[in-house]
Amino acid sequence: MKSGADHRGSDRRDHGAAPARPAEREGPLGRALLNALRNAGVAVLYQDRDLKTVWARNMPAPWMSRSGNGEESLLPQAQTERIAAARRNVIASGNSERFEISLPGEEGVRWFEIWVDPDFDEQGEVQGVLTTKVETTEQKRREQTLKTLLREVSHRSKNLLAIIQSIASQTGRHSDSISDFLARFRGRLQSLASSQDLVTSSNWRGAQLRELVTGQVGRYGADPERNLRFQGANPFLNPNAALHIGLAMHELAVNSVSYGALSHPEGVVEVTAGLDGAGEPALSLVWTERLPEGERKPGRKRFGSVALERVVPVSLNGAATLDIAGDRLQYSLTVPHGNFETD
Repeated sequence: MKSGADHRGSDRRDHGAAPARPAEREGPLGRALLNALRNAGVAVLYQDRDLKTVWARNMPAPWMSRSGNGEESLLPQAQTERIAAARRNVIASGNSERFEISLPGEEGVRWFEIWVDPDFDEQGEVQGVLTTKVETTEQKRREQTLKTLLREVSHRSKNLLAIIQSIASQTGRHSDSISDFLARFRGRLQSLASSQDLVTSSNWRGAQLRELVTGQVGRYGADPERNLRFQGANPFLNPNAALHIGLAMHELAVNSVSYGALSHPEGVVEVTAGLDGAGEPALSLVWTERLPEGERKPGRKRFGSVALERVVPVSLNGAATLDIAGDRLQYSLTVPHGNFETD
């Protein structure tokens, strides 16, 4: 840094945001540095030992008033005093200081990183103080957004682990052997992973019902275009609803591939979604299929009726029924409005 004598003189007039001298008089290096400061959003202020402004560069509001009556004229008093105290400390000690301040703005709080450095003369005495300011508002907002996202991820991860724990407990309770448990538990985890992929691809907002049902049916070799008839509403499910309804569709699809309509290439399952009630209607989801003649009918234990009739509806604060009569299977699930959004 130049000595104080180099900074004083004609530059003492520079109290405003514009340089005291025309840009062409700064020289090529000076103009380059001014452009670099401006492009980087860096504000620089030099003051003598009496804290009188000698020169300033790239000083936008709120740091410098248009009238040039003083650097902190537009700042809150508390911040003005804090910056002045830091400068006095630097002049007295010769040690640099760095700190952060926040200022109220029209679009919310603005954040600035402040560096206060001493300027020494040839004898090593402090002859002035240099203050550098960089706005870090966008960085702060990104950090706050990241913290919010991390909290959300942590919250959803705990919910997902709770779902997996429940599935493991119910699967183990109704499995005949370790190999039976592993096969069924693995399938349910894969179902959750498939639903989770849809949730993640939507930035954790959830999933469309039709896409969720189609994906679960298609996972077991069935062709949704030929073997699935989806009719009715297509609401956007929140993440919790997407995971649990996806689990229900998994249980129904696995059963259908093993014993039901999807065990034959030309078999068809029908899924109907309706919105019942005024104001905030509930979602009524119905899975219907014809069971092939001569096939062994599914047992309720192996079918996972606990997941369909208890785990899924309880998790959604809804209700469900599973009816297997003759050659017809029907599963009905009622989902309250808080679990989904409609256009």
